[in-house]
Amino acid sequence: MKDITRVKCMLSTEVETLLNQQIKKEAQSSSAYLSMASWCNRNGFDFSADYFFKQAEEERMHQLKIYKYVLDLGGTAISPEVTNIKIEYNSFKEVFEEALDQEISVTQSLKNIAAYCYKEQDFVTIEFLNWFFKEQREEEYKARRALELFEVIGEEGTGRWQIDKHVGGIQYNEDPA
Repeated sequence: MKDITRVKCMLSTEVETLLNQQIKKEAQSSSAYLSMASWCNRNGFDFSADYFFKQAEEERMHQLKIYKYVLDLGGTAISPEVTNIKIEYNSFKEVFEEALDQEISVTQSLKNIAAYCYKEQDFVTIEFLNWFFKEQREEEYKARRALELFEVIGEEGTGRWQIDKHVGGIQYNEDPA
């Protein structure tokens, strides 16, 4: 049986490297969200745990989407090692602060890849990344709104319970009209 060699025609080595770094970032985000879900579950915040389990699943889907894209263009997608995932948080609010920071970091990473692709005139990858930018608008919105619940509701009395109860209901309305 002959080896089938795929010829790279649209993906430069540099873009492939950047996409593999993004695959790792998405895998780390998924693992971080699992850790956040675990912390919330252990501390009685069941709705927030469910919210973070869903976020972990989304990040894993993003990882696989990029992974498959690299493969489809004849590149080598690398399954990343994930290390140094934080498992303890000082407060309920800190979990959500870190979630927002993480989403902002992912958005910035995607912007850096797009900037490089524009420089290289890799319009195919730019078109692919546009889906992720739309996704990141939603992810950052939801993370910000979740964090804003701490200011709107407050943590005193039943505040944390109310926040936990409302986290899962945060919706992103792309077209407010």
